Amino acid sequence: MSHGRVSRSDELPHAKAGRRPNAPARFVVDSQKRAIIVRFGRKVAAEDIGEYVRQLLAHPSFRPGFSEIVDLSEVEELDLQADEFPKLADEIDPFSDGAKRAFVVQNQVQSHAARMHKVLRNPRNIEIFSSVEEAERWIRT
Repeated sequence: MSHGRVSRSDELPHAKAGRRPNAPARFVVDSQKRAIIVRFGRKVAAEDIGEYVRQLLAHPSFRPGFSEIVDLSEVEELDLQADEFPKLADEIDPFSDGAKRAFVVQNQVQSHAARMHKVLRNPRNIEIFSSVEEAERWIRT
């Protein structure tokens, strides 16, 4: 991704953003709301998701029980093979089964990726939305 991570720390003093430039994803850890918001860029591969998870696990405020909003709305190319979906869900995903997860999608490719993750993880705690605002409302309930 050509741009670095977006830091919303100025807007949310209790939120701490990842700061590594040229990262595959931009994310914010909001410890007060117990939530992560991650936005992926135009092209996403399994390695990019793995890198996001490594950086998230290294973040001092991250907890596996936090909720997560995954914004896929900018993704144009999803370079994931069928056999990578189970590995991402079973081995790489750092969130607990009880964590609420919301995916934001705008097209069929994004929706398919979100549905695959929902099927492979705890489907009761994962929902798919068309806007971040809808996802935030659901996470709060």
